This record gives sequence, C-alpha cells and structure tokens, in this order.
Amino acid sequence: MPKGDVLERILTGRPVVPGSAKGIALVSKEPISFWGGISPRTGEIIDRRHELSGAIVTGRVFVFPHGKGSSTASAVLLESVKAGVAPAAIINLKVDPILALGSIVSDELYHQSVPIVVLEEKFFFSINDGDFLTIEPDGTVRIHTKPSTK
Repeated sequence: MPKGDVLERILTGRPVVPGSAKGIALVSKEPISFWGGISPRTGEIIDRRHELSGAIVTGRVFVFPHGKGSSTASAVLLESVKAGVAPAAIINLKVDPILALGSIVSDELYHQSVPIVVLEEKFFFSINDGDFLTIEPDGTVRIHTKPSTK
C-alpha cells in the first residue's frame, strides 16, 4: 500500500468465495458478462458497449453490480486464473453463482481462487475507482484512500 497520509474505511460484506486479496479498485456501475465481455487470455474488457471497454481487470479488485448472461462466464473466470490475468478479487451487489462456481473450480484445479464479496448498496457505492482495497476472508473490505487536496 502507498505510504503517506491515508484514510481507511472498513466495510462489512458477505464472503461468497472467502479469501484474501489486495489491489486497486476498478469500478463499474454496469453489470458485465465474463463470457464475451472479458478476454481470458489478456484480462481486457472486450465488450465494446461496456463503460470500461479496454480496461484491464488483471490484479485489480473488480467492483461491479453483478454478472449477466451465460453460464460459460464461470469457465472464462477459470481460464483467466489459469492464464494469470484474473482480477485479484470481485465485489458485487448480489451473489453471482456463475462467477462463484468459476472461482471455486479454479481453487480445486489450480489451488488459486478469486475472492468474491457481496456488499450492501450503501457500501458498494462508497468504493471509488482507484481506491486501494484489502479483502479479508470474513468479508471485511478495507478501503484506503488519500485525503483530498482540495
């Protein structure tokens, strides 16, 4: 985590796939389908209609309301873990069983999962793009932000 003056907020979420992770938040207000929406080879958001088109999820804490679409999304998450381009963690507004399945199978096959946490709306919308997040196995999300210089 960056040194210097940093503010920390602690949010309590529900772990869908427990685990620990750290990373910079990549925040979207739009749902996304991993199948056809994220490249499992590069970690790029390839859905050209999505607000984050062209962004890279690799190593980031990907914050988006929920997944949409195909059950193949679990395989895309699984393959992105295998390729080393998966998000560090995922934070959603509601449980996405398809993504949870991909993370759980990834843990079984590759001994590496993507922690997934569900937050209440008031907490979910308090995360800003670029915040440094720490995810804990119990669903705690620590948000580290630098104070505004305004």
